[in-house]
Amino acid sequence: MAAWDLTVTVEELGPEAPPLKVSVTSDLHIGGVILKIVEKTQMKKDWSDHALWWEQKKQWVLRAGWTLDKCGIHADARLNFMPQHKPLRLGLPNGATVRLKASFSTPVFRCVMGICRILNIRHPEELSLLRPMEEKKKKKDKSQEEVYELTDASPNSASMLTLSNGMPAHFAQSAEHEAVYKMLSISQPAPAPETIAKTYRPSNVVEKAEVNGRWLDSSRSLLQQEINENDKLLIRFKYYSFYEIEPKHDAVRLTQLYEQARWAILLEEIDCTEEEMMLFAALQYHIGKVSLTEPQIASCPAMDDLDSALQCLELKLDEEGSSGADMLETMTPAPELHDYLKIFRPKRLTLKGYKQFWFTFKDTSISYYKSKEESFREPIQQMNLKGCEVTPDVSIAGQKFCIKLLIPEPDGMNEVYLRCENEQQYSKWMAACRLASKGKTLADTSYSSEVESIESFLAMQRTNPGTASAQTDESINTHSLVSPRYQKKYKPKQLTPRILESYQNVAQLSLTEAIQKFLQIWQALPDFGVSYFVVRFKGGRKDEVLGIANNRLIRIDLSVGDVVKTWRYNTMRQWNVNWDIRQVAIEFNGNVNIAFSCVTADCKIVHEYIGGYIFMSTRSKAPTDTLNEELFHKLTGGHEAL
Repeated sequence: MAAWDLTVTVEELGPEAPPLKVSVTSDLHIGGVILKIVEKTQMKKDWSDHALWWEQKKQWVLRAGWTLDKCGIHADARLNFMPQHKPLRLGLPNGATVRLKASFSTPVFRCVMGICRILNIRHPEELSLLRPMEEKKKKKDKSQEEVYELTDASPNSASMLTLSNGMPAHFAQSAEHEAVYKMLSISQPAPAPETIAKTYRPSNVVEKAEVNGRWLDSSRSLLQQEINENDKLLIRFKYYSFYEIEPKHDAVRLTQLYEQARWAILLEEIDCTEEEMMLFAALQYHIGKVSLTEPQIASCPAMDDLDSALQCLELKLDEEGSSGADMLETMTPAPELHDYLKIFRPKRLTLKGYKQFWFTFKDTSISYYKSKEESFREPIQQMNLKGCEVTPDVSIAGQKFCIKLLIPEPDGMNEVYLRCENEQQYSKWMAACRLASKGKTLADTSYSSEVESIESFLAMQRTNPGTASAQTDESINTHSLVSPRYQKKYKPKQLTPRILESYQNVAQLSLTEAIQKFLQIWQALPDFGVSYFVVRFKGGRKDEVLGIANNRLIRIDLSVGDVVKTWRYNTMRQWNVNWDIRQVAIEFNGNVNIAFSCVTADCKIVHEYIGGYIFMSTRSKAPTDTLNEELFHKLTGGHEAL
C-alpha cells in the first residue's frame, strides 16, 4: 500500500514549531501513528495522556485500534497531538475560582465526574458546567481575580482516602491544598453590599431563561464546544434533586449547595416573602458567626452508625416486599381531615371574597359542604389534588394563613385559595395538600413529619420583640444579608432589630443544622427548582415560558406570569426531538400531546433537562457509587449521542 504524509501539530513543541510530517499508510492503526509521532519528536516524557484531535471535524480520535482508513483520515487532515487533561478555571457557587485539570476529551458528564472527584463532591450527576456571562472589559479595572490552584491535585485511588477530620488525603499534600479545602468546605463571609449590587441578577423570567441557555452539552467534550485551556466555566447544581445528603461525607457538597441557595436569594433569582427574607438573613448571620468557632461541618458518629444501620434495615425491608404494609393498610381506615375553612376562587364571579364552608380531606381529594350537618350529602364540589400546584401564602405578622392551589383541568388550571384560622390548622391542611399533589394520602408515613416541618418553619418566622433588645448592640452588616430590594426599602437601623428578632429562633442551631434549615426553607419556596425557557408552542402565535422542575413541566403565560398548565413526569408516555426542525414533542396519558420549539436555548438543553430529571428518579437506594452513564446518555443525548 502506498505511503503518504500525515500533517500533525505537536503541542509540546511550542506554537512556533512547524507541524511534523509523518509517513503513514491507510491501514496503519491510530496507536501506530501515535508511536511514529512520539519517535519523531525525540522527546522523552510520559505521553500516556496524549491523544489526536482532528481539527476540521472537531472531534477526538480515541480508538487506538482503528486504522486511518476506518477513521476516514486522509492526507488533507490536520491533526493536533495534545494532552487530554488541561487546566480549566472553574467558578464555584461560593464565588471563588479554582484552577484544576479537567478532561477535554470525554463528554462533559464524565468531565464533571472527574472535577467533583477532585473537589470531593458526591453525586456529580446533579451538577454541570455553564458558560459565564460575557463581561464588558473596563480599561481601569486591572485587578486580577484570586485563583486557588489545584492543578497538581489528583485523587489516586478508586476509594477516596479521608483523614480523621473528614478531609480527603489529596488535599493534605500541601498547606496550599489544605487552604483550598477550607475554602470549599466552610461558608464564605457575607458579601459586601457593593458586590451584591455589581453582580448580574436577572430582573424578569426572560432573563432567567437566557441564563439556562448557557449550559454546556453533557454529551460532547469541552474542546468540541470550543472551550480551550485556561478558559473559565461555572460549575453549578443543575438538577434540583439532591440525593442522600450526609453531613459526614458531604462537607463540600453541603457548603456549595448552601452558597448557591444563598446567592439565589440575594440576587432575587427566586422570590420570597419579607418574613422569609428576614429568616434567611438571620440564618446567614448565624452560619457566618458559627463558622468562625465551629470550623467543620460535622455530625455525631453514633448517629451516623445508627443512620447507616437504619438504611440497611430499610433496604432489607424494601427487598422483602411490602406485603405486610399493604395488609395493614387494608385493615386500618385511611385518616381524614375535617374542619371549617374559607375558600376563594378568583376566576369565578359568583364568589366574591372568602366564604366559609365545611371541608373534608380524604385520600387525595378535598370536598366541601355548606355546613358540618350537610356533610353526609353530596358535596358542593370535590377537587382531586393529584398533580396540582401547592403554594403557601402566609404572613405571620398579619395572621394570614392561606394555601393557593392550581388544580389541573382539561382546559387549563383551576385557581383556588383556602384560608385557615391558625398555624395548627394551616400546618395540617398544607401538609395534606402537598402530599396529595404527589399522589400520597394522609396515611403516608411522611405526613406527621411534613406537619412538624411546616410548624417549625412558622415558629422560626415568629418574632419575639422583647428578646431582641439585648442584641441590638451587636455589629451586623444587614445589607450583606438581604437582597437589593430590601436594601432600598429599609435602612440598616430598621433591618437590624428585625433580623435579630428572627435570629433568636435559630441561635441554638449547630452549623450543620443551620445550613440544612436554610436549604429546607429554600426548597419550600413556591418557585424552588424551576428552570425557565422561552418557547413557542406548536400552533401558538406568541412566545411562552416553559418551567422544568424535578417532577413536572409548567406552561406559563409570558405576559402576566400565570401558570396555564402543569404536566407531571409520571403521566408522560414518551418524548422525542425532531432535530431537523429543532422541535421537542411530548406525549402524556389520555392522548395529550404537546410540541414546542425553543427560543432562548438550544432544544438539546431542554431535552437534556427532561431526560436528566427522569434519570435522577431512577437512582436506587443501593449503597453503590457507580453511575449508569449509558442510561444518562440514552435519556439525554439525542441522535448525536446515539
